[in-house]
Amino acid sequence: MDKDIAKSKKENLVDQIRNLGSMLVAFSGGVDSTFLLAVAHEILGEKAMAATANSEIHPKRELKEASDFTRKRDIKHIVFSSNEMSLPVFVSNGPDRCYHCKRNLFDSVFAIAKENGITHVAHGANLDDLKDYRPGFRAAKEMGIIAPLIEAGLNKEEIRFLSKEMGLSTWNKPAMPCLATRIPYKSPITSEKLKMIEQAETFLLEQGFTEIRVRHHGSLAKIEVNAGGLKDILNERLRRNILKKFLDIGFEHIALDLEGYVSGKMNRSPKGEAE
Repeated sequence: MDKDIAKSKKENLVDQIRNLGSMLVAFSGGVDSTFLLAVAHEILGEKAMAATANSEIHPKRELKEASDFTRKRDIKHIVFSSNEMSLPVFVSNGPDRCYHCKRNLFDSVFAIAKENGITHVAHGANLDDLKDYRPGFRAAKEMGIIAPLIEAGLNKEEIRFLSKEMGLSTWNKPAMPCLATRIPYKSPITSEKLKMIEQAETFLLEQGFTEIRVRHHGSLAKIEVNAGGLKDILNERLRRNILKKFLDIGFEHIALDLEGYVSGKMNRSPKGEAE
């Protein structure tokens, strides 16, 4: 990565945001939306605000971190209920699940922006996101959601570098998409499954793992950890603790994915079908 190019892209981002005049960020608390919100607040002040969905599909720890960030920086922050679980087309969990989820989400975000006199609504998509299967992007484009990080040509590595330069604690935060992404397509999404996934992943994070996923395959929990964690997770004492915890949660079988954690793994089938 060329640091000077990254800094130049940030300058373009700053100019872009300044020209907008006001902006509401659909704020998850992840690396990208935190960086976008921080820059927007520096440039626009009170004309920059955040909106975050409170839902069963989002880990509670993520909402807390998002709220802590905005409170410390005195950024106006609206937390709203997104109610995805009331949408039959979402809980049926087809390959276009994310499209319907985002349509529902952005309806609420636009309403919040209008109530607060904010002209533009943005999400934190970056250049690398265009490489994956992202039906939510179609919803964003249809509804007029802007993607300033993409417009500025910023990728994930550059955003992490710039976030670190700004002193943002999220600069090295692992990606954490919604919990529904742990459930294979066409397997219905239920509150029970989401709760099991959140409990299992929270336990693994508490053991010191960072990049992890627990995929819900019926009675089977499939654990994905990064390459460095594959050996650690097989420590006999830790292995026994994981087995006990996962069985207590309600899983009957626990497996370790030997490929490890790979972003977008659950999207391999939909992309293949589309081709």
